[in-house]
Amino acid sequence: MSGRYKAYGEYKESGVEWVGSMPSHWTIEPLFSNCDAPIEKNSDGREKNVLSLSYGNIIPRDVDDNFGLLPESFNTYQLVYPQNIILRLTDLQNDKRSLRVGFSKQQGIITSAYLKLVFTKKMSSPFMYRLLHSYDTTKVFYGMGGGLRQSMKFEDFRRLPLLIPSFAEQTQIATFLDHETAKIDTLIDKQQQLIELLKEKRQAVISHAVTKGLDPDVPMKDSGVEWLGEVPEHWVIQKIKWFATMKSGDFITSESIEIEDEFPVYGGNGLRGYSKRYTHDGKYVLIGRQGALCGNINYANGKFWASEHAVVVSPYGNNEVIWLGELFGFMNFNQYSFSAAQPGLAVERIKDLHIPIPPSSEQKLISRFLDFEIQLFESIKDKCNQSITLLQERRTALISAAVTGKIDVRDWQVPATRTESDEVMA
Repeated sequence: MSGRYKAYGEYKESGVEWVGSMPSHWTIEPLFSNCDAPIEKNSDGREKNVLSLSYGNIIPRDVDDNFGLLPESFNTYQLVYPQNIILRLTDLQNDKRSLRVGFSKQQGIITSAYLKLVFTKKMSSPFMYRLLHSYDTTKVFYGMGGGLRQSMKFEDFRRLPLLIPSFAEQTQIATFLDHETAKIDTLIDKQQQLIELLKEKRQAVISHAVTKGLDPDVPMKDSGVEWLGEVPEHWVIQKIKWFATMKSGDFITSESIEIEDEFPVYGGNGLRGYSKRYTHDGKYVLIGRQGALCGNINYANGKFWASEHAVVVSPYGNNEVIWLGELFGFMNFNQYSFSAAQPGLAVERIKDLHIPIPPSSEQKLISRFLDFEIQLFESIKDKCNQSITLLQERRTALISAAVTGKIDVRDWQVPATRTESDEVMA
């Protein structure tokens, strides 16, 4: 950071533990002297734009999708206007990962459980949002109230010390951060888009390999299975029950699992602990059997215990586990679940599904090919995620440095040319 931006000429101690030194001409003032926290209820129900604080953003909420708890009436919600700052200061001890500060860019209503701040005209609301956001990302709020309170009201929050530059400087810092964080956000979006493209490419590679094989010139035939289409002429179409065994794992309690024990325990979503005993020994495909994990595919190799939340699949003979598991993943078994208190996998129905079966030697080739391709996709995805993490850290550090005066951006101007190579990662 210091390589790109200069520091202020003179500093002084702020007296605020999490700030340290600050520019000598800045002041420290309590939050209550610069803002109010009015609650204006939507008592007549006229405002219909329901807002939500999600990942630090104030966004419209789709009340028709019935996701999450909804009140009988939105008349108890509070009105929100552009430039209002919204804070969620609830559940402070149990949730230390959420972003709790949002900046409203539209009019609407939001739950009255949240704190709404309206700053005086001598304060730049965009700057104050960035400052409070920085406090949020450095976890300042979690140390307030002696760490004993699950939530805070304005009365608990009102003496929070704020760093105050001049109004012109506040505006300049906010403009600088809007520009610079927008560039970083664009790069993050592109990395996320690349990850989505990788997912699509990976799925296309897998689906083609397990249903069409690796030889582009092989003669094809109609499989007679609607979702499958054509398959290589020498492949066999057969019901799963004639090709592999499918059984639910054994019931296990949390008391049976201890981390120091030897044998891994697999549930509906992979490894969940270790056990003193094992129920299986060998190579198996594991299918998630219940809830949101219905149809989830994992693999086990060696001695392990499969819980009742997994369906254990063992192909007969010398057939390949990796090839079979990737075929099952492509088939999306979740669509064959039945509804109860929670979705459950209809194993008997799955057993009667037809699958395309190449010779075991070809299964091995496909398995090796997929193993290589999947590792390659995972490696690229990991690099994308690492880039996203670095960019997010860069964004957080830049905001903190600007709003606490560690860098001086008073002379900063919007660059004449805007390119993605503006040394965002410098």
